[in-house]
Amino acid sequence: MIRPKRPQTRLLLFLLGVVSASLFLFSANKAIIHTSTDDYCSSCHVHPHATQSWKLSTHFDNKRGIHVHCVDCHLPPHGKGYLTEKARTGIRDIWSNMFKNADNFNWEEKSQIEFAKKHTFESSCMHCHQNNFPLGLSKEGREAHLYYEQKAGELQCINCHITVGHYDPERVHAKNMDFGITETGEAIVYTKPGTTDGFQNFTEYIPGSSVSFDMIAIPGGTFQMGSPENEPFRRPDEGPLREVGVDSFFMARIEVSWNEYLAFFTQTGAQGKTADAYLNVTPVDVDAISGPTPPWGAPDQGWGKGSLPAITMTHHAAEVYCQWLTKITGKTYRLPTEAEWEYAARGGTGTAFFFEGDPERYVRKGIRNRLFGIDTTVINSYVVYAENSAGRYAAPGAARENPFGLIHMLGNVAEFCSDWYAADAYARYPEGILRNPTGPPEGEEHVIRGGSFKDGAEKVRCASRDHTRTVAWLKTDPQMPKSIWWYSDCTYVGFRVVCTYERPENK
Repeated sequence: MIRPKRPQTRLLLFLLGVVSASLFLFSANKAIIHTSTDDYCSSCHVHPHATQSWKLSTHFDNKRGIHVHCVDCHLPPHGKGYLTEKARTGIRDIWSNMFKNADNFNWEEKSQIEFAKKHTFESSCMHCHQNNFPLGLSKEGREAHLYYEQKAGELQCINCHITVGHYDPERVHAKNMDFGITETGEAIVYTKPGTTDGFQNFTEYIPGSSVSFDMIAIPGGTFQMGSPENEPFRRPDEGPLREVGVDSFFMARIEVSWNEYLAFFTQTGAQGKTADAYLNVTPVDVDAISGPTPPWGAPDQGWGKGSLPAITMTHHAAEVYCQWLTKITGKTYRLPTEAEWEYAARGGTGTAFFFEGDPERYVRKGIRNRLFGIDTTVINSYVVYAENSAGRYAAPGAARENPFGLIHMLGNVAEFCSDWYAADAYARYPEGILRNPTGPPEGEEHVIRGGSFKDGAEKVRCASRDHTRTVAWLKTDPQMPKSIWWYSDCTYVGFRVVCTYERPENK
Protein backbone atom coordinates (compact mmCIF):
# COMPACT_ATOMS: atom_id res chain seq x y z
CA MET A 1 0.00 0.00 0.00
CA ILE A 2 1.41 3.40 -1.10
CA ARG A 3 1.05 6.08 1.46
CA PRO A 4 0.16 9.57 0.19
CA LYS A 5 2.84 12.20 0.49
CA ARG A 6 2.45 14.55 3.33
CA PRO A 7 1.68 18.21 2.59
CA GLN A 8 5.00 19.19 4.17
CA THR A 9 6.90 16.96 1.71
CA ARG A 10 5.08 18.40 -1.27
CA LEU A 11 5.80 21.92 -0.10
CA LEU A 12 9.45 21.08 0.43
CA LEU A 13 9.76 19.61 -3.07
CA PHE A 14 8.01 22.62 -4.54
CA LEU A 15 10.31 25.04 -2.75
CA LEU A 16 13.33 22.98 -3.78
CA GLY A 17 12.18 23.14 -7.41
CA VAL A 18 11.67 26.89 -7.22
CA VAL A 19 15.12 27.40 -5.71
CA SER A 20 16.74 25.10 -8.29
CA ALA A 21 14.99 26.85 -11.17
CA SER A 22 15.95 30.23 -9.77
CA LEU A 23 19.56 29.19 -9.39
CA PHE A 24 19.57 27.78 -12.92
CA LEU A 25 18.02 30.92 -14.41
CA PHE A 26 20.36 33.14 -12.38
CA SER A 27 23.41 31.13 -13.48
CA ALA A 28 22.20 30.99 -17.07
CA ASN A 29 21.65 34.74 -17.10
CA LYS A 30 25.11 35.31 -15.63
CA ALA A 31 26.59 33.01 -18.27
CA ILE A 32 24.74 34.84 -21.04
CA ILE A 33 25.95 38.20 -19.74
CA HIS A 34 29.53 36.98 -19.32
CA THR A 35 29.70 35.38 -22.78
CA SER A 36 28.29 38.55 -24.32
CA THR A 37 31.06 40.86 -23.18
CA ASP A 38 33.59 42.31 -25.59
CA ASP A 39 36.47 40.70 -23.70
CA TYR A 40 34.89 37.27 -23.99
CA CYS A 41 34.23 37.74 -27.72
CA SER A 42 37.83 38.79 -28.32
CA SER A 43 39.14 35.76 -26.43
CA CYS A 44 37.86 33.54 -29.25
CA HIS A 45 37.89 35.90 -32.22
CA VAL A 46 41.63 36.33 -32.26
CA HIS A 47 42.05 37.45 -35.87
CA PRO A 48 44.29 40.49 -35.76
CA HIS A 49 42.00 43.19 -37.09
CA ALA A 50 38.84 42.48 -35.06
CA THR A 51 39.41 44.34 -31.80
CA GLN A 52 41.85 46.90 -33.21
CA SER A 53 39.61 47.93 -36.09
CA TRP A 54 36.57 48.06 -33.77
CA LYS A 55 38.36 50.53 -31.47
CA LEU A 56 39.21 52.73 -34.46
CA SER A 57 35.65 52.71 -35.77
CA THR A 58 32.83 55.18 -35.17
CA HIS A 59 31.11 52.52 -33.08
CA PHE A 60 33.84 52.98 -30.47
CA ASP A 61 35.68 56.22 -31.18
CA ASN A 62 32.95 58.87 -31.47
CA LYS A 63 32.09 62.30 -30.08
CA ARG A 64 29.42 61.00 -27.72
CA GLY A 65 31.61 58.38 -26.06
CA ILE A 66 29.15 55.58 -26.88
CA HIS A 67 30.56 52.09 -27.29
CA VAL A 68 28.63 49.75 -29.55
CA HIS A 69 29.51 46.26 -28.39
CA CYS A 70 30.14 43.09 -30.38
CA VAL A 71 26.74 41.53 -29.64
CA ASP A 72 24.94 44.76 -30.54
CA CYS A 73 25.77 44.12 -34.21
CA HIS A 74 26.57 40.42 -34.46
CA LEU A 75 23.43 39.20 -32.68
CA PRO A 76 19.83 40.33 -33.19
CA PRO A 77 18.13 42.43 -30.47
CA HIS A 78 16.67 40.71 -27.40
CA GLY A 79 13.25 39.31 -28.17
CA LYS A 80 14.03 38.91 -31.88
CA GLY A 81 15.89 35.63 -31.81
CA TYR A 82 18.78 36.73 -29.62
CA LEU A 83 19.16 33.50 -27.62
CA THR A 84 18.62 31.23 -30.60
CA GLU A 85 21.24 33.01 -32.67
CA LYS A 86 23.61 33.21 -29.71
CA ALA A 87 23.39 29.43 -29.26
CA ARG A 88 23.91 28.83 -32.99
CA THR A 89 26.88 31.22 -33.10
CA GLY A 90 28.37 29.72 -29.94
CA ILE A 91 28.23 26.18 -31.32
CA ARG A 92 29.84 27.33 -34.58
CA ASP A 93 32.62 29.18 -32.75
CA ILE A 94 33.33 26.26 -30.40
CA TRP A 95 33.55 23.92 -33.39
CA SER A 96 35.89 26.29 -35.21
CA ASN A 97 38.16 26.72 -32.20
CA MET A 98 38.38 22.97 -31.63
CA PHE A 99 38.77 21.68 -35.16
CA LYS A 100 40.00 24.56 -37.33
CA ASN A 101 43.27 26.46 -37.47
CA ALA A 102 42.68 30.21 -37.28
CA ASP A 103 46.09 30.84 -38.89
CA ASN A 104 44.79 29.32 -42.12
CA PHE A 105 41.81 31.67 -42.43
CA ASN A 106 41.95 34.50 -44.94
CA TRP A 107 40.57 37.19 -42.63
CA GLU A 108 40.78 39.90 -45.27
CA GLU A 109 38.58 37.87 -47.59
CA LYS A 110 36.16 37.13 -44.74
CA SER A 111 35.75 40.87 -44.16
CA GLN A 112 34.41 41.44 -47.67
CA ILE A 113 30.75 42.34 -47.92
CA GLU A 114 29.52 38.96 -49.19
CA PHE A 115 30.83 37.33 -46.01
CA ALA A 116 30.36 40.18 -43.56
CA LYS A 117 26.64 40.58 -44.20
CA LYS A 118 26.09 37.00 -43.00
CA HIS A 119 27.31 37.97 -39.52
CA THR A 120 25.57 41.31 -39.03
CA PHE A 121 21.86 41.73 -38.42
CA GLU A 122 19.75 44.38 -40.09
CA SER A 123 17.39 44.36 -37.12
CA SER A 124 20.29 45.32 -34.88
CA CYS A 125 21.16 48.30 -37.07
CA MET A 126 17.55 49.48 -37.05
CA HIS A 127 17.25 48.91 -33.29
CA CYS A 128 19.68 51.79 -32.72
CA HIS A 129 19.31 53.81 -35.93
CA GLN A 130 15.55 54.22 -35.99
CA ASN A 131 15.52 57.41 -38.08
CA ASN A 132 17.01 57.21 -41.57
CA PHE A 133 16.71 60.97 -42.06
CA PRO A 134 18.24 62.62 -38.97
CA LEU A 135 18.98 66.32 -38.69
CA GLY A 136 22.20 67.28 -40.42
CA LEU A 137 22.06 64.47 -42.99
CA SER A 138 23.60 65.61 -46.28
CA LYS A 139 21.70 65.75 -49.56
CA GLU A 140 23.67 62.72 -50.77
CA GLY A 141 22.82 60.90 -47.56
CA ARG A 142 19.10 61.63 -47.94
CA GLU A 143 19.14 60.36 -51.51
CA ALA A 144 21.02 57.22 -50.47
CA HIS A 145 18.68 56.45 -47.57
CA LEU A 146 15.63 57.07 -49.75
CA TYR A 147 17.04 54.59 -52.25
CA TYR A 148 17.65 52.13 -49.39
CA GLU A 149 14.00 52.36 -48.31
CA GLN A 150 12.86 51.85 -51.90
CA LYS A 151 15.00 48.69 -52.06
CA ALA A 152 13.85 47.31 -48.70
CA GLY A 153 14.79 43.67 -48.46
CA GLU A 154 17.41 43.90 -51.21
CA LEU A 155 19.92 46.08 -49.40
CA GLN A 156 21.34 45.93 -45.89
CA CYS A 157 22.83 48.82 -43.96
CA ILE A 158 26.20 47.08 -44.03
CA ASN A 159 26.26 47.16 -47.84
CA CYS A 160 27.20 50.83 -47.59
CA HIS A 161 28.30 51.22 -43.97
CA ILE A 162 30.62 48.23 -43.67
CA THR A 163 33.33 50.24 -41.89
CA VAL A 164 31.23 51.70 -39.05
CA GLY A 165 31.94 48.70 -36.84
CA HIS A 166 35.43 47.77 -38.07
CA TYR A 167 37.40 50.66 -39.50
CA ASP A 168 39.27 50.09 -42.72
CA PRO A 169 41.33 53.02 -44.08
CA GLU A 170 41.20 51.54 -47.58
CA ARG A 171 37.39 51.79 -47.76
CA VAL A 172 36.14 55.25 -48.55
CA HIS A 173 32.40 55.89 -48.27
CA ALA A 174 32.40 59.19 -50.12
CA LYS A 175 33.27 60.77 -53.43
CA ASN A 176 36.97 60.00 -53.88
CA MET A 177 38.29 63.28 -55.26
CA ASP A 178 41.93 62.25 -54.77
CA PHE A 179 41.67 59.02 -56.74
CA GLY A 180 44.09 58.82 -59.64
CA ILE A 181 46.03 61.98 -58.85
CA THR A 182 49.01 60.73 -56.85
CA GLU A 183 49.17 57.29 -58.40
CA THR A 184 50.30 58.52 -61.81
CA GLY A 185 52.63 61.34 -60.84
CA GLU A 186 55.62 59.97 -62.73
CA ALA A 187 57.70 62.20 -64.98
CA ILE A 188 56.45 62.29 -68.55
CA VAL A 189 58.40 59.88 -70.70
CA TYR A 190 56.52 59.14 -73.93
CA THR A 191 55.56 61.79 -76.46
CA LYS A 192 54.75 59.39 -79.32
CA PRO A 193 52.82 56.12 -79.48
CA GLY A 194 54.39 52.80 -80.38
CA THR A 195 54.95 51.75 -83.97
CA THR A 196 54.07 48.53 -85.75
CA ASP A 197 56.14 46.89 -88.44
CA GLY A 198 53.85 44.47 -90.19
CA PHE A 199 51.97 41.75 -88.37
CA GLN A 200 54.15 41.11 -85.35
CA ASN A 201 54.17 41.80 -81.63
CA PHE A 202 54.75 45.40 -80.64
CA THR A 203 54.90 47.63 -77.57
CA GLU A 204 52.40 50.45 -77.25
CA TYR A 205 53.38 53.68 -75.51
CA ILE A 206 50.77 56.00 -74.02
CA PRO A 207 51.76 59.58 -74.88
CA GLY A 208 51.65 61.93 -71.96
CA SER A 209 52.63 59.21 -69.52
CA SER A 210 55.37 56.74 -68.68
CA VAL A 211 53.05 53.78 -69.31
CA SER A 212 53.54 51.10 -71.95
CA PHE A 213 52.05 47.66 -72.62
CA ASP A 214 52.68 44.76 -74.98
CA MET A 215 50.42 43.75 -77.85
CA ILE A 216 50.50 40.21 -79.22
CA ALA A 217 49.87 39.41 -82.89
CA ILE A 218 47.08 36.81 -83.03
CA PRO A 219 47.02 35.11 -86.46
CA GLY A 220 43.56 34.54 -87.89
CA GLY A 221 42.06 31.10 -88.25
CA THR A 222 39.03 28.90 -87.60
CA PHE A 223 37.93 27.10 -84.44
CA GLN A 224 34.98 25.40 -82.79
CA MET A 225 33.28 28.05 -80.66
CA GLY A 226 31.41 26.81 -77.61
CA SER A 227 31.60 23.48 -75.81
CA PRO A 228 30.54 19.95 -76.77
CA GLU A 229 27.57 18.49 -74.94
CA ASN A 230 29.78 16.05 -73.00
CA GLU A 231 32.09 18.71 -71.54
CA PRO A 232 31.84 18.75 -67.75
CA PHE A 233 29.95 21.73 -66.30
CA ARG A 234 28.73 22.78 -69.75
CA ARG A 235 25.86 25.27 -69.64
CA PRO A 236 23.14 25.59 -72.30
CA ASP A 237 24.36 29.02 -73.46
CA GLU A 238 27.67 27.47 -74.57
CA GLY A 239 26.09 25.81 -77.58
CA PRO A 240 25.44 24.65 -80.11
CA LEU A 241 29.03 24.32 -81.29
CA ARG A 242 29.75 26.62 -84.22
CA GLU A 243 32.65 26.73 -86.65
CA VAL A 244 33.97 30.28 -86.59
CA GLY A 245 36.63 32.08 -88.57
CA VAL A 246 38.32 35.24 -87.31
CA ASP A 247 40.72 37.60 -89.04
CA SER A 248 44.13 38.41 -87.61
CA PHE A 249 44.24 41.00 -84.85
CA PHE A 250 46.43 42.22 -82.00
CA MET A 251 45.51 41.57 -78.38
CA ALA A 252 47.01 42.96 -75.19
CA ARG A 253 49.27 40.47 -73.44
CA ILE A 254 47.69 41.32 -70.08
CA GLU A 255 44.49 42.84 -68.80
CA VAL A 256 44.38 46.64 -68.76
CA SER A 257 46.34 47.60 -65.66
CA TRP A 258 45.69 50.39 -63.20
CA ASN A 259 48.74 52.17 -64.63
CA GLU A 260 47.11 52.16 -68.06
CA TYR A 261 43.63 53.07 -66.87
CA LEU A 262 44.80 55.86 -64.58
CA ALA A 263 46.70 57.44 -67.48
CA PHE A 264 43.30 57.68 -69.18
CA PHE A 265 41.62 58.84 -65.98
CA THR A 266 44.05 61.69 -65.32
CA GLN A 267 44.10 62.87 -68.93
CA THR A 268 40.34 62.90 -69.48
CA GLY A 269 38.65 62.80 -66.07
CA ALA A 270 37.17 65.49 -63.89
CA GLN A 271 40.54 66.19 -62.24
CA GLY A 272 41.77 67.92 -65.40
CA LYS A 273 42.47 67.13 -69.00
CA THR A 274 46.23 67.36 -69.47
CA ALA A 275 46.85 65.36 -72.61
CA ASP A 276 46.92 68.41 -74.93
CA ALA A 277 50.21 69.49 -73.36
CA TYR A 278 51.97 66.44 -74.74
CA LEU A 279 50.11 65.40 -77.89
CA ASN A 280 50.38 68.48 -80.11
CA VAL A 281 46.60 68.57 -80.45
CA THR A 282 44.17 71.30 -79.55
CA PRO A 283 42.25 71.21 -76.27
CA VAL A 284 39.04 70.85 -78.28
CA ASP A 285 40.27 67.59 -79.78
CA VAL A 286 41.22 66.18 -76.39
CA ASP A 287 38.04 67.38 -74.70
CA ALA A 288 36.00 65.54 -77.31
CA ILE A 289 36.44 62.49 -75.07
CA SER A 290 35.17 63.06 -71.55
CA GLY A 291 36.55 60.58 -69.08
CA PRO A 292 35.32 59.19 -65.77
CA THR A 293 34.05 61.29 -62.92
CA PRO A 294 35.67 60.66 -59.52
CA PRO A 295 34.60 57.28 -58.13
CA TRP A 296 32.61 56.66 -54.99
CA GLY A 297 34.94 54.89 -52.58
CA ALA A 298 38.12 53.04 -53.56
CA PRO A 299 37.70 51.13 -56.85
CA ASP A 300 40.82 49.05 -56.23
CA GLN A 301 39.39 47.88 -52.86
CA GLY A 302 42.75 48.70 -51.28
CA TRP A 303 44.34 45.71 -53.00
CA GLY A 304 46.82 47.79 -54.93
CA LYS A 305 47.16 49.40 -58.33
CA GLY A 306 50.27 49.60 -60.54
CA SER A 307 50.48 46.58 -62.84
CA LEU A 308 47.45 44.91 -61.21
CA PRO A 309 44.34 44.73 -63.41
CA ALA A 310 41.96 47.69 -63.27
CA ILE A 311 38.52 46.73 -61.96
CA THR A 312 35.08 48.17 -61.15
CA MET A 313 34.86 50.36 -64.26
CA THR A 314 31.67 49.94 -66.29
CA HIS A 315 31.40 48.47 -69.76
CA HIS A 316 30.75 52.01 -70.99
CA ALA A 317 33.96 53.22 -69.32
CA ALA A 318 35.94 50.42 -70.97
CA GLU A 319 34.59 51.40 -74.38
CA VAL A 320 35.43 55.07 -73.84
CA TYR A 321 38.93 54.02 -72.76
CA CYS A 322 39.33 52.27 -76.12
CA GLN A 323 38.09 55.39 -77.95
CA TRP A 324 40.63 57.49 -76.08
CA LEU A 325 43.44 55.02 -76.77
CA THR A 326 42.51 55.06 -80.45
CA LYS A 327 42.63 58.85 -80.49
CA ILE A 328 46.04 59.28 -78.86
CA THR A 329 47.80 56.41 -80.67
CA GLY A 330 46.30 56.65 -84.15
CA LYS A 331 45.51 52.93 -84.14
CA THR A 332 42.08 51.31 -83.81
CA TYR A 333 41.65 49.96 -80.30
CA ARG A 334 38.45 48.30 -79.08
CA LEU A 335 37.06 45.54 -76.91
CA PRO A 336 37.35 42.04 -78.37
CA THR A 337 34.34 40.33 -79.85
CA GLU A 338 33.30 37.21 -78.01
CA ALA A 339 34.56 35.10 -80.92
CA GLU A 340 37.95 36.81 -80.90
CA TRP A 341 38.20 36.40 -77.15
CA GLU A 342 37.51 32.64 -77.17
CA TYR A 343 39.76 32.09 -80.18
CA ALA A 344 42.62 33.89 -78.41
CA ALA A 345 41.95 32.11 -75.09
CA ARG A 346 42.08 28.67 -76.67
CA GLY A 347 45.35 29.39 -78.45
CA GLY A 348 44.75 26.67 -81.03
CA THR A 349 43.45 24.08 -78.56
CA GLY A 350 39.98 22.53 -78.48
CA THR A 351 39.71 21.26 -74.90
CA ALA A 352 38.01 22.69 -71.82
CA PHE A 353 41.18 24.61 -70.94
CA PHE A 354 44.16 25.52 -73.12
CA PHE A 355 46.18 23.13 -70.94
CA GLU A 356 45.67 19.51 -69.94
CA GLY A 357 43.16 18.65 -67.26
CA ASP A 358 39.65 17.42 -66.55
CA PRO A 359 37.44 20.13 -65.02
CA GLU A 360 35.82 17.54 -62.78
CA ARG A 361 39.18 16.81 -61.15
CA TYR A 362 39.85 20.47 -60.41
CA VAL A 363 36.79 21.19 -58.26
CA ARG A 364 36.09 20.29 -54.64
CA LYS A 365 32.81 18.62 -55.49
CA GLY A 366 31.81 14.99 -55.39
CA ILE A 367 32.65 12.23 -52.93
CA ARG A 368 35.82 11.15 -54.75
CA ASN A 369 37.37 14.62 -54.74
CA ARG A 370 36.39 15.27 -51.14
CA LEU A 371 37.82 11.97 -49.90
CA PHE A 372 41.01 11.82 -51.96
CA GLY A 373 41.63 15.48 -52.63
CA ILE A 374 42.43 17.17 -55.93
CA ASP A 375 45.68 17.79 -57.75
CA THR A 376 45.62 21.41 -58.92
CA THR A 377 49.29 21.72 -59.80
CA VAL A 378 48.70 22.26 -63.51
CA ILE A 379 45.73 24.64 -63.33
CA ASN A 380 47.35 26.64 -60.53
CA SER A 381 50.28 27.46 -62.80
CA TYR A 382 48.01 29.00 -65.45
CA VAL A 383 44.94 30.33 -63.65
CA VAL A 384 44.22 32.55 -60.65
CA TYR A 385 40.87 31.26 -59.42
CA ALA A 386 39.01 30.45 -56.20
CA GLU A 387 41.36 27.65 -55.16
CA ASN A 388 44.54 29.73 -55.17
CA SER A 389 43.57 33.42 -55.30
CA ALA A 390 43.11 34.10 -51.56
CA GLY A 391 40.14 36.23 -52.53
CA ARG A 392 41.81 38.86 -54.73
CA TYR A 393 43.32 39.41 -58.15
CA ALA A 394 47.01 38.99 -58.94
CA ALA A 395 49.78 40.68 -60.92
CA PRO A 396 50.75 39.33 -64.38
CA GLY A 397 53.68 37.30 -63.05
CA ALA A 398 51.33 35.02 -61.10
CA ALA A 399 50.46 32.82 -64.09
CA ARG A 400 52.04 31.22 -67.15
CA GLU A 401 51.03 32.36 -70.63
CA ASN A 402 48.79 30.47 -73.04
CA PRO A 403 49.97 29.18 -76.47
CA PHE A 404 49.53 32.64 -78.01
CA GLY A 405 51.59 34.29 -75.26
CA LEU A 406 48.61 35.83 -73.42
CA ILE A 407 48.45 35.92 -69.61
CA HIS A 408 45.37 35.56 -67.40
CA MET A 409 42.96 34.80 -70.22
CA LEU A 410 41.31 32.44 -67.74
CA GLY A 411 40.65 33.57 -64.18
CA ASN A 412 42.11 36.60 -62.36
CA VAL A 413 39.48 39.10 -63.52
CA ALA A 414 36.68 38.37 -65.94
CA GLU A 415 36.84 40.42 -69.14
CA PHE A 416 34.35 42.50 -71.10
CA CYS A 417 33.57 41.65 -74.70
CA SER A 418 31.88 43.98 -77.17
CA ASP A 419 28.94 41.63 -77.87
CA TRP A 420 25.48 41.93 -76.40
CA TYR A 421 24.70 38.81 -74.39
CA ALA A 422 22.01 36.34 -75.41
CA ALA A 423 21.67 32.82 -74.03
CA ASP A 424 20.85 31.53 -77.50
CA ALA A 425 23.37 33.67 -79.39
CA TYR A 426 25.04 30.73 -81.12
CA ALA A 427 21.72 29.29 -82.28
CA ARG A 428 20.72 32.62 -83.80
CA TYR A 429 23.61 32.64 -86.25
CA PRO A 430 22.96 31.36 -89.80
CA GLU A 431 24.16 27.93 -90.85
CA GLY A 432 27.71 27.37 -92.08
CA ILE A 433 31.07 28.85 -91.13
CA LEU A 434 30.72 32.16 -89.31
CA ARG A 435 33.16 34.89 -90.30
CA ASN A 436 33.95 37.41 -87.55
CA PRO A 437 30.60 37.21 -85.73
CA THR A 438 29.80 40.17 -83.48
CA GLY A 439 26.85 38.86 -81.50
CA PRO A 440 23.21 39.96 -81.40
CA PRO A 441 22.39 43.39 -82.88
CA GLU A 442 20.93 44.59 -79.58
CA GLY A 443 20.48 43.54 -75.96
CA GLU A 444 20.45 44.64 -72.34
CA GLU A 445 23.71 43.22 -70.97
CA HIS A 446 27.14 42.55 -72.46
CA VAL A 447 29.19 39.37 -72.54
CA ILE A 448 31.98 38.84 -70.05
CA ARG A 449 34.43 35.96 -70.37
CA GLY A 450 37.17 34.04 -68.61
CA GLY A 451 35.88 33.75 -65.05
CA SER A 452 37.68 35.38 -62.16
CA PHE A 453 39.57 34.91 -58.92
CA LYS A 454 36.23 34.20 -57.22
CA ASP A 455 35.25 31.31 -59.50
CA GLY A 456 35.87 27.59 -59.34
CA ALA A 457 37.41 25.60 -62.17
CA GLU A 458 34.02 25.01 -63.75
CA LYS A 459 33.67 28.71 -64.58
CA VAL A 460 37.17 29.34 -65.93
CA ARG A 461 36.81 26.99 -68.89
CA CYS A 462 37.47 28.52 -72.32
CA ALA A 463 33.81 28.18 -73.37
CA SER A 464 32.23 29.42 -70.13
CA ARG A 465 30.05 32.51 -70.68
CA ASP A 466 28.72 35.18 -68.37
CA HIS A 467 27.26 38.67 -68.68
CA THR A 468 27.16 42.04 -66.97
CA ARG A 469 24.52 42.73 -64.32
CA THR A 470 24.16 46.49 -64.45
CA VAL A 471 21.39 46.94 -61.90
CA ALA A 472 22.89 44.55 -59.35
CA TRP A 473 26.37 45.99 -59.79
CA LEU A 474 25.14 49.51 -59.03
CA LYS A 475 22.92 48.54 -56.12
CA THR A 476 24.86 50.39 -53.43
CA ASP A 477 25.90 53.39 -55.50
CA PRO A 478 24.32 56.19 -53.42
CA GLN A 479 24.42 58.74 -56.24
CA MET A 480 21.39 59.96 -58.14
CA PRO A 481 21.59 59.24 -61.02
CA LYS A 482 23.83 56.18 -60.83
CA SER A 483 27.36 56.43 -62.17
CA ILE A 484 27.92 55.47 -65.80
CA TRP A 485 31.65 55.05 -65.07
CA TRP A 486 32.04 52.91 -61.97
CA TYR A 487 30.35 49.79 -60.60
CA SER A 488 29.79 49.95 -56.85
CA ASP A 489 29.17 46.22 -56.38
CA CYS A 490 31.45 44.35 -58.76
CA THR A 491 35.08 43.75 -57.91
CA TYR A 492 35.99 40.94 -60.28
CA VAL A 493 35.59 42.27 -63.83
CA GLY A 494 38.14 44.15 -65.93
CA PHE A 495 39.03 44.08 -69.62
CA ARG A 496 41.80 43.80 -72.17
CA VAL A 497 42.04 45.59 -75.48
CA VAL A 498 42.49 44.43 -79.03
CA CYS A 499 43.88 46.45 -81.91
CA THR A 500 42.55 46.00 -85.43
CA TYR A 501 45.16 44.75 -87.89
CA GLU A 502 45.14 46.99 -90.93
CA ARG A 503 46.39 44.87 -93.81
CA PRO A 504 48.70 46.75 -96.23
CA GLU A 505 46.25 46.29 -99.11
CA ASN A 506 43.50 47.89 -96.99
CA LYS A 507 45.46 51.03 -96.19
